[in-house]
Amino acid sequence: MHARPKAHPKMLTNAPDRSAPGRADAFVLFGATGDLAHKKLHPTLYRLAVEDRITLPVIGVARSSLSDAQFRSFAREAIRDRDGSASDEALDAVTGRLTYVSGNYMDPATYRQLRECLGEARHPLFYLAIPPSMFEPVIDELMRVGLHDGARVVVEKPFGRDLASARGLNASLHRAFDERSIYRIDHYLGKETIQNLLAFRFANAILEPIWDRRYISSVQVTMAESFGVEGRGAFYEEVGALRDVVQNHLLQVVAMLAMEPPVGTDADALRDEKVKVFRATASVDPGDLVRGQYVGYRDEAGVEPDSDVETFVALKLAIKSWRWAGVPFFVRAGKRLAATALEAVIEFREPPRLLFADPDTPVPHPNHLRLRLGGGHEGIELSLEAKAPGDTMATRPVPLAFRYGTEPGVQAESYERLLVDAIAGRQALFARQDGVEECWRIIEPALHAGKTAVPYRSRTWGPLEADRLIESEGAWHEPGDPLASTPASERALMDRADRHVRAEVDQASS
Repeated sequence: MHARPKAHPKMLTNAPDRSAPGRADAFVLFGATGDLAHKKLHPTLYRLAVEDRITLPVIGVARSSLSDAQFRSFAREAIRDRDGSASDEALDAVTGRLTYVSGNYMDPATYRQLRECLGEARHPLFYLAIPPSMFEPVIDELMRVGLHDGARVVVEKPFGRDLASARGLNASLHRAFDERSIYRIDHYLGKETIQNLLAFRFANAILEPIWDRRYISSVQVTMAESFGVEGRGAFYEEVGALRDVVQNHLLQVVAMLAMEPPVGTDADALRDEKVKVFRATASVDPGDLVRGQYVGYRDEAGVEPDSDVETFVALKLAIKSWRWAGVPFFVRAGKRLAATALEAVIEFREPPRLLFADPDTPVPHPNHLRLRLGGGHEGIELSLEAKAPGDTMATRPVPLAFRYGTEPGVQAESYERLLVDAIAGRQALFARQDGVEECWRIIEPALHAGKTAVPYRSRTWGPLEADRLIESEGAWHEPGDPLASTPASERALMDRADRHVRAEVDQASS
């Protein structure tokens, strides 16, 4: 058994935030009977309670007409669905502390009842697991009864639909809460592998001299999902891939790859550096954008028969900073792709002369670093060149790989970490207003580019246009292949299949 390494004494995510309010003394969950609460929040609150990481009272608020006992049964079912090993004794102990407020979110009587349930609590944490359209009326009613004083609020993405609506949402939040009391939750920021980007970047001195435009030629970020919209067609019609994952999740990954070292360990020191990256990033050029839609999406429940919503997007970003000038950042995300994965690949510049290259099998960008951040096999792989066996002085790629362990208790789930931080008043893993608005500014032209979503076949890597977007720098590194991109022969077969499908789709729509 290997001894677990000691944590660095100044880990950014665990540092106290001196500017934040004190610890919350009650947890109020709006939307307590909704899908997010069932799938994520009730199981998370249960795990935290059985581990004695939270002891504060939990109050659910929703429109469903339930008694306390019925609400506790709902929570038990949600926990059982996620953790079949939960004992009756533990479930009784945890759910027995739950209380419930049933009422309309726009009815003042709901908030008077909530105030009574809060009792002596003076610093509640309000979690708004409700549609963004309901944020403003809920906040208005909390203000009406004075429950916003000394409180903090957690809001789920999407933080608006575009730059204008994001600013409007922020204005609504700031009428009741200052920025130190607003926690914009993005579960990606709580993932162990995403946090490791900070450790990898800034705990290894050997990387700093080569982590810039002099040695890095391009950066790729891929978020691939092998499944479709999974019965959430109506929701996806409202967001699409750009709003769902690029504006938030993937731009946060880009910021962690590109940011400068924070000057301190507090939350704003970290977020200041991210915002600097966003401010230096040019708004997307519509010419550097590819939109795609998997064949069959229009047949999903809740989807319009002539929908042009993108289920795939690929784009090129330019970060106009001293460190990254001239280095393209390629980002792609899509559903019904060939695998499920989240990866970042850093391609290093080629040596001045490839002395040992095999002229028959050239290797573009022989050195690259692959950061496997999700989808299985999480870890880090560095591809180097070594002499291939034989008489000739040719090289072959050799990976140096590290895999994350699977020891229980070592990696907390993202919602666990984020809820604990919100309760404790730590904001490092939550988005800040200026960062959110800059992210919307970056992708705003892509939202209104007027480009038709190109059909692509399921279990491929998206439309062919995405390959053309990156061809000046080489090719996409496909997740699951640790050394190289999809072989040309396989790519050619996929190209022909995609063209065939596209012809069929065009013929059917004509």
